[in-house]
Amino acid sequence: MLINWRPTRRSWLAVFATAALAAPALFTPASAQDAAPAEKMPVVATFSILGDLVKQVGGDRVAVSVLVGPNGDAHVFQPAPADAKKVADAKVVFVNGLGFEGWMDRLLKSSGTKAKIVVASEGVTPREMAEEEEGDAHEADAAHEHEGHEHGGLDPHAWQSVANAKLYVANIRDGLIAADPAGQAAYASNAAAYTAKLDALENEVKAAIAAIPPERRRIITSHDAFGYFGAAYGMEFIAPQGVSTDAEASAQDVASIIRQIKAEKIPAVFMENISDPRLIQRIAAETGAKIGGEVYSDALSDDKGPASTYIDMIENNIHQFSSALSS
Repeated sequence: MLINWRPTRRSWLAVFATAALAAPALFTPASAQDAAPAEKMPVVATFSILGDLVKQVGGDRVAVSVLVGPNGDAHVFQPAPADAKKVADAKVVFVNGLGFEGWMDRLLKSSGTKAKIVVASEGVTPREMAEEEEGDAHEADAAHEHEGHEHGGLDPHAWQSVANAKLYVANIRDGLIAADPAGQAAYASNAAAYTAKLDALENEVKAAIAAIPPERRRIITSHDAFGYFGAAYGMEFIAPQGVSTDAEASAQDVASIIRQIKAEKIPAVFMENISDPRLIQRIAAETGAKIGGEVYSDALSDDKGPASTYIDMIENNIHQFSSALSS
């Protein structure tokens, strides 16, 4: 006897449910393969700006420890035993390179770490320091070498160009994939999404600088940390201190800058979050130059500040430059 069976909506649902139980992989989202592991991979970044970039790429798969935290000055940092333990426990250590962390080799040696070392600035075209090219030998140079912060004539602040920050992101992505191949898709996706944000940020920077009259695109900052920014976006930065903050500006250097401000009518001076403001305040008082807002060069602000991420930092800086220079 033949039974004329016609499938109902309920019977079709039953068929699909049975198939799902028999072959669960067919119903598992592809992204599940890249889900965060039960234990996050421990990594170290040497300073707060680099730490944020690592967090953006690493996402939920990494636990990032930062050696020089918000508002900290990596030029004068002295590692503690707790820092050696962080490095010893890490699977990857991210450094800026270009001589920025003069203390890092000693820390790596003392920690005995087996971590992979990733130089985030790999591929950057280094900016040479003009004063060192010309062979200027003053007290700051001697102090620079003494403290272990010799940059070898290179400017280490490459992250101040957003184009360079994109190179950092690519190097971070590749370093994380090498240490954690299972997270390749996640790291690649995070890096691509963040790079798109950096593309938008760079357009924002260019538009803001274009709105400043060319003759006003000259300012004073505490130390020479904005050279890459100036070269990329058409601004000139003058600093009484050199590339590092670990030596005081000489009286001769300060007097020379004061004369230059007066002669060239440089409109504004800016204080940095990592520097003693008294030098800039003195220069402003003696020249009549406007004191702009606080800018961030070598370190982010804390979470309550205006520059707690790399993107926030760049946006804060261009806002301060624009506000002081546009009129």
